[in-house]
Amino acid sequence: MPWRTLRFNESVCNPYNADFDGDEMNMHVPQTEEARTEAITLMGVQNNLCTPKNGEMLVASTQDFLTTSYLITRKDTFYDRAAFSLICSYMGDAMDSIDLPTPTILKPIELWTGKQVFNVLLRPNASVRVYVTLNVKEKNFKKSEHYDETMCTNDGWVYFRNSELITGQLGKATLGNGSKDGLYSILLRDYNSHAAAVCMNRLAKLSARWIGIHGFSIGIDDVQPGEKLKKERKEIVDKGYKACDDLIKIYEKGSLNAAKTLENELTSALNKIREETGKLCMEGLHWRNSPLIMSQCGSKGSPINISQMVTCVGQQTVNGSRAPDGFIDRSLPHFPRMSRAPEAKGFVAHSFYDGLSATEFFFHTMGGREGLVDTAVKTASTGYMSRRLMKALEDLLVHYDHTVRNASGCILQFTYGDDGMDPALMEGKDGTPLNFDRLFLKVQATCPPRSHHTYLSTEELPQRFEEELVRQDTSRVCTDAFVKSLRGFVCKLGVKSASPSQIFSKGSGVTDKQLEVFVKICVSRYRGKTIEPGTAIGPIGAQSIGEPGTQMTLKTFHFAGVASMNITQGVPRINEIINATKTISTPVISAELENPLVEASARMAKGRIEKTTLGQVAESIEVLMTSTSASVRITLDKKIIEEAFLSISPWSVKNAILKTRIKLQDENIRVLDSGLDIIPKGDSDTTHFTLHNLKNVLPNVIVNGIKTVERVVIAQDDKNKEVDGKKRLKMFVEGTNLLAVMGTPGVDGRTTTSNNIVEVSKTLGIEAARTTIIDEIGSVMGNHGMSIDIRHMMLLADVMTYRGEVLGIQRTGIQKMDKSVLMQASFERTGDHLFSAAISGKVDNIEGVTECVIMGIPMKLGTGILKVLQKTRTEDLPKLNYGADPIIS
Repeated sequence: MPWRTLRFNESVCNPYNADFDGDEMNMHVPQTEEARTEAITLMGVQNNLCTPKNGEMLVASTQDFLTTSYLITRKDTFYDRAAFSLICSYMGDAMDSIDLPTPTILKPIELWTGKQVFNVLLRPNASVRVYVTLNVKEKNFKKSEHYDETMCTNDGWVYFRNSELITGQLGKATLGNGSKDGLYSILLRDYNSHAAAVCMNRLAKLSARWIGIHGFSIGIDDVQPGEKLKKERKEIVDKGYKACDDLIKIYEKGSLNAAKTLENELTSALNKIREETGKLCMEGLHWRNSPLIMSQCGSKGSPINISQMVTCVGQQTVNGSRAPDGFIDRSLPHFPRMSRAPEAKGFVAHSFYDGLSATEFFFHTMGGREGLVDTAVKTASTGYMSRRLMKALEDLLVHYDHTVRNASGCILQFTYGDDGMDPALMEGKDGTPLNFDRLFLKVQATCPPRSHHTYLSTEELPQRFEEELVRQDTSRVCTDAFVKSLRGFVCKLGVKSASPSQIFSKGSGVTDKQLEVFVKICVSRYRGKTIEPGTAIGPIGAQSIGEPGTQMTLKTFHFAGVASMNITQGVPRINEIINATKTISTPVISAELENPLVEASARMAKGRIEKTTLGQVAESIEVLMTSTSASVRITLDKKIIEEAFLSISPWSVKNAILKTRIKLQDENIRVLDSGLDIIPKGDSDTTHFTLHNLKNVLPNVIVNGIKTVERVVIAQDDKNKEVDGKKRLKMFVEGTNLLAVMGTPGVDGRTTTSNNIVEVSKTLGIEAARTTIIDEIGSVMGNHGMSIDIRHMMLLADVMTYRGEVLGIQRTGIQKMDKSVLMQASFERTGDHLFSAAISGKVDNIEGVTECVIMGIPMKLGTGILKVLQKTRTEDLPKLNYGADPIIS
């Protein structure tokens, strides 16, 4: 309907999560000029191209725009003058002045490449002074030892130099969202949001017109496998089934030790079938195949989607394993009992093109339903989590003295994030302010060596750098951490930039002018990334942590490096962290070793920590009854004790038994060479019962290790480098009691950590607990492939620990945070808070966000933080007449 429809560019769909299948949007019209101005500035699309969660691009090209870019920039795409001029006119409604670049081929006819279209798109004429220099790896990039990255056979290395596309087929990595190295991100950082938006608009207009004329469609024939592909697929499936049958036969003979081992082996064999058929499918499809093009450029779909449509759907999983038994000893009544064959446990050998059999369809539905149930269950949990985070952090903001305070004026951080930087403006992938590699690439392109420039030697480079730092006055405006990272980059620069010939003749390969410009750009940019006073960092941080929670699963994951050790992850783990739960579901202590290269040393430390019961080290526990005596004889297994490096002796076992609740005295236990005799005292009538009771109780007596530790796993430390060809070892302790583990001989207590925040707080103090909160949230997000700027996690950790104890973001924790009456009433238990406040006569100063909303007055954050100091002239002050003091009679 005219005047009843909202429309916007498709690039802006992502932040709204909008599509065109009947979505509805509501429009709120600001009523005052002040509100309109704020809405345009704060909510305008151009001012929100990147997300404050981590600084990645949120608004970028999508779907057809990516497909068009991929096809236009393909190798061997040429246009004559008429065609090239027409394509250039598409991007600007034929209204812009365009300078045609020099043709790539001059004779026998002038021809321009598709890559040159993007040169025009970035810089239509000489008056547009946009110089983009970047390197990006696209999805189809293939590394080779024999040639340089730019010579990639798949044209997957994208290289722009001064706004000229030299190599590469453009796809999602360059033009899509979720990247800090892409084209729009660099336009935004190097120039401004207008430059990025203009470029997006040009590409949107070009794509819509070009792809409409060129044509691009997907049909059933695109996923039809050829005869050769069908034959090869059948061979792979048959080979995989045979491997599974062999494994089942080995298991039935008793060679595989457990059913779980068989399941792991079968799952890996079946996954191999899908991988091989998928690879075959991707190699067998023609390069013009529409699903293949969409997958490669990142506009829609993935190689797995294509292989499922064309060759093989693959193994269906329920709760992380193959289809469970729904009937007695079988998954469905269509299969024989106790069958472990692939088809009986959820393997779908057919493709979607072939069609699924009845049992395959049933298994496929089981796998799909799990995702739907998971989504439905976690929605309520993540929604409540986001609300709690928002209520706890809603009133935090940066003040003009750079401190972070709440509505009561309590200081939580002296500088936001320890460096006062704005997360939305960070360029580095790990939250660092600048990407030095890309900036230096830009400096090299825009400031090439000239005849009057002098190359710096490797000795001169650090010296000139220090002089430049003094000239730029970095000690006043930059943090020590930033200067240190910049110094480290420049020191490596001399070796990286120089070619062998340059090292021989001129030294570092960096000119004095390049170094001067580089340092100047770095310092000026760093200054511009400081967070603005008044920024509502609390709500932004709460949303940045809460929003990724909705995309997480509720499953547990294998602990990094240890397949046998499960650890809670996802939404339940985030809830444990922010609730400051005292008893967590999977406590793990990561213990570093004093001798990490010696396995014997690691096993000795393991023996001291791991809980060992008498039943595990006793060869036998038997009741001995004669006419004159009755006792329980314990015989220790010396072989097991020696192999496990356990320090257990009959005397230590005696001491362990005496410490238990079993009512035995010193004289009741007699130590033998290889064991003990326990002779209970008591009536002869109850002796028989007492002895058998002892026989049942004694195997559970803990004779060595820490009683709260269930088990210890020794694993290879993948993070640290090998020493003399040996991998470093470390221990993962499943259980609690961090203090005891740190004090165990052989364990390096200084680097031992735990994932139990409350225990860390009690053992190592509040600062250690704060660091653990930051590390644990970062670890959970990282395992799900999500990145959040560390400053948001630091803020949450400070809110939980600034009172000197770990406070959970829940009912009792928020009560201890000294929040106002109205805020606590709006959170939970409204009546109770209002009632107790009325009884004790509490005063609410109406300073926080909630209170201001309830009272209908502007909240004190953002533009509301500003106050006007008005100077009053002295003649306007009221004149006071001071008479004699009144006489009190």
